[in-house]
Amino acid sequence: MLFIIKILVSSVIIAFTSWLAGKRPVLAGFIIALPLTSMIGLFFSYAEFRNMEKINQFASSIFVAVPLSLVFFLPFLLNRWFKMNFLLSFALGVLFVGLAYGLYAYLAKMRCS
Repeated sequence: MLFIIKILVSSVIIAFTSWLAGKRPVLAGFIIALPLTSMIGLFFSYAEFRNMEKINQFASSIFVAVPLSLVFFLPFLLNRWFKMNFLLSFALGVLFVGLAYGLYAYLAKMRCS
């Protein structure tokens, strides 16, 4: 039952912001930029497991991941000059995120060696 509640809360937030993007894109962007999924994930994880050590690890990984995930938006920002279509911008964003995380994992591994 808790799993169903998690799905409903998350999907309502995503559906609301995507709807709002058509009406007020700046406000929708601000809401999405909030760490909503992180907040929901942390809350539900704590509610389910009550393990602060795991929550701290979870929050630490989010803290590192957020700046890396911003590279997803680079193709959309560059689209002003390159005039790419949505699918190409999206695919490049996914590629950039993958490369950023790969670089991070490589550097983290090198640091531990």
